[in-house]
Amino acid sequence: MYKKLIRPILFLFSAEFAHKLIIRLLRTAYMVPGIGMLVRMVMAGQIKKLSINIMGIDFPNPVGLAAGLDKNGTCTRGFSDLGFGWVELGTVTPKFQKGNPGRRIFRLESDHAIINRMGFPSVGINRFLMNLRLFGKKGIIGINIGKNSTTPISQANDDYLMAMRAVYPHAHYIAINISSPNTTGLRELQSGDNLDSLLSCLKQEQIVQTQTRRHYVPLAVKIAPDLDDDELKSIADTVLKHKIDAVIATNTTVTRPGMENALYATENGGLSGKPLKAMSTEIIRKLYNHLQGKVPIIGVGGIENATDAWDKMVAGADLIQIYTGLIYEGPGLIRRINRGLERRLRSAGSSSLQDTLNEARSGIRLMR
Repeated sequence: MYKKLIRPILFLFSAEFAHKLIIRLLRTAYMVPGIGMLVRMVMAGQIKKLSINIMGIDFPNPVGLAAGLDKNGTCTRGFSDLGFGWVELGTVTPKFQKGNPGRRIFRLESDHAIINRMGFPSVGINRFLMNLRLFGKKGIIGINIGKNSTTPISQANDDYLMAMRAVYPHAHYIAINISSPNTTGLRELQSGDNLDSLLSCLKQEQIVQTQTRRHYVPLAVKIAPDLDDDELKSIADTVLKHKIDAVIATNTTVTRPGMENALYATENGGLSGKPLKAMSTEIIRKLYNHLQGKVPIIGVGGIENATDAWDKMVAGADLIQIYTGLIYEGPGLIRRINRGLERRLRSAGSSSLQDTLNEARSGIRLMR
């Protein structure tokens, strides 16, 4: 029904208007008593064999919602009820900011892709937390944090620390976004002394918060797909050095793989969706080889079916996230991926997703 009826209607509108419309409709629907139970009955249905413990968190299934769809934490319950194992909110910045001006999202329909140059539009941390209190938490929540666009790179640590302190009591994990291509200079934080300094101060703050609140909240760093081998190794070494809890791979790309002549391909911004699939999977594979399973990986980029998800996981991802695939395939994609993964467990004669993955990865490594 989604692809035949709902998507054609949504695609009559601009991408950003359609995004806002979905958020408003979902938020309004949840004002009706019992709507959450109805959504869960229709859309959810967890498969016990797909539960997996990563970062010390028990995820009911490995399919999460990537950051960007619910930036301001206003539809947490609605997205959780669709059957996601967890949702990642944000990116949220310490202060309110409008993001980049003008048209900011472009659909490349024939490529099942999106280009965005949003630039972290955010209600700011105080309003974000108010939204969480008003609309309530449901299930497992990751909160993605970033710096304000007016904050120079030399002072970026202060923004991340401010955001981290504020969201710490409300998050199951905190994602550190240093890889969006739409905030000038942000990706400089992925390299050398900048990354070392940022992760060092965030890790120290994590220790302080853990002691103060008697509760440990893991940290995950989100990286770009546009990294060469030396840059990726440097990031992996720094992540291991500071004992960061996970890596999210990957954000959007500034390249246009195989679609240089497509409509809107020349627009500035980060590309997500199907054309990103191979790039992000290769980054995951290389990252896994560097980390050797010592740090979990959350795989993102171009996932449209269970095979795409499985490829990411065999490459080294312990969990996966979707966003653009959800726009093109609809919410039924969540259940289709989970059912596809469950079929792989059955065919392998395994009762554990982690065991099945370990076997599959070991077979791939042996063949190489």
